[in-house]
Amino acid sequence: MERLTIDTQPIEGQKPGTSGLRKKTKVFMQPHYLENFVQSIWEGIGGVEGKTLVLGGDGRYFSDRAAQVILRMAAASGAAKVIVGQGALLSTPAASNLIRKQGTDGGIILSASHNPGGPDEDFGVKFNNPNGGPAPEEVTNRIFEATKTIRKYHILEAQDLDLAAPGSHDLGGMTVEVVDPVADYAELMEELFDFDAIRAMISGGFRLCFDAMHAVTGPYAKEILERRLGAAEGSVMNAVPQPDFAGGHPDPNPVWAKELMEVMHGADAPDFGAASDGDGDRNMIMGPGMYVAPSDSLAVLAANAEAAPAYKGGIKGVARSMPTSRAVDIVAERQGLDSFETPTGWKFFGNLLDDGRVRLCGEESAGTGSDHVREKDGLWAVLLWLNILAKSGKGVVELMQDHWRTYGRNFYSRHDFEGIETERANALMDDLRVKLADLPGTTVSGRAVEAADEFSYTDPVDGSVATAQGIRIYLDGGARIVLRLSGTGTTGATLRVYLEDRSEDPATFDTDVQDALKDVSAAAHEIAGIEHHTGRTEPDVRA
Repeated sequence: MERLTIDTQPIEGQKPGTSGLRKKTKVFMQPHYLENFVQSIWEGIGGVEGKTLVLGGDGRYFSDRAAQVILRMAAASGAAKVIVGQGALLSTPAASNLIRKQGTDGGIILSASHNPGGPDEDFGVKFNNPNGGPAPEEVTNRIFEATKTIRKYHILEAQDLDLAAPGSHDLGGMTVEVVDPVADYAELMEELFDFDAIRAMISGGFRLCFDAMHAVTGPYAKEILERRLGAAEGSVMNAVPQPDFAGGHPDPNPVWAKELMEVMHGADAPDFGAASDGDGDRNMIMGPGMYVAPSDSLAVLAANAEAAPAYKGGIKGVARSMPTSRAVDIVAERQGLDSFETPTGWKFFGNLLDDGRVRLCGEESAGTGSDHVREKDGLWAVLLWLNILAKSGKGVVELMQDHWRTYGRNFYSRHDFEGIETERANALMDDLRVKLADLPGTTVSGRAVEAADEFSYTDPVDGSVATAQGIRIYLDGGARIVLRLSGTGTTGATLRVYLEDRSEDPATFDTDVQDALKDVSAAAHEIAGIEHHTGRTEPDVRA
């Protein structure tokens, strides 16, 4: 084995977003591209000499090759040990748990989350801190600066390691430990939840369906839901991870989780349906004939968390990303819990979790989690729902109806306009900023504008400030419009428009969500000039 030093040059565009660096797979496969970014991670975290890291991902196309490169680069830079998921697989929450449980110096996760995979689709690399959470902006900024000045990287010339089976290997003096990617995570779930109560519910005839979407949670769901909890064989569908997610889009929402939607709207629908995304950190919850919006799910979990043993003593506080519906705020207010509104990006929850200020947190984009790890966690949310159903004796539909009768209903939807030319998207936001001061007091599409601003956030723990985090427009009657550009795509820009309205009248609770939000949607289009700037009249996705 020989340690090689390879001359290179900076490559433009390697700035990490809210969840690491995401690009088309073929971009990552270009000469030096992956290596430049990995070497920049080493520089950004102060080197890896003597350190222990975790490595794994969602198994998407190119993950196997990328894992071998990263191992050889870690060895060449003096790392002491890398813990790798078998087959280079680790769900994002499982990786976070492994980092925390083993006390490592962080980890690298190979994933583009809910984005499609394959040679013509997306790939991603992100670094997670020793607390198990995504690197904060301070670290990602250092990584980005390193990408702009890099002139060389180090890599070991060596044969590929066998990552197909658990075991230990020596790579140029560095230990590579291949571990079962599921075991530690499954054990953690057993500690958090009342598996006996859930097993009893299932053995009593309760049926469930979990769609792994050909992604990483398949093996986790098979082990936990079928083997440990006794769900019928086949309850987990699309359970084998595939490099291209079988040509699908592993995003758990009504548009992409079509198979689950068909099952749960069928004549003989199971009692409970769920799905997770590419890397296992998002979730979708359904009852027979009912889709539970992520914001509603967060509110229900906050209101009923004490059903699970881990949260029996109370949850003290909750946090939501700014675009997420304010339904959980109502729960917090009624239950006397602290509540926080943060920018989009799980890393903003990290300080609140580490400081003990919150125990539950969530994002509108199907991400919920707690202080058990420092990532959102799809299967954790599914298990908390099952624990609540088991303890309450209610079904999903009944539980949701009871919740709305107690707390009122926040009708909520996200409209995504994808693949917009970046210049057009930026122009829309710039024009909207100019209008903000003049909006209050006007009436648009029959709704009075009460306030408008651009969200900024001061972290209550460390005082760090995040600006330009999305535009908020408040309408009469408790309605709200939020507009922001997403940082999770790989081409063009995605305009996300979040629509919310509130009702405390039970006679309205069964209204179709899109119908309930028609005037709020019309106001958003008029205020932002969406058609003028994008040429679009309809979103690509309604979630």
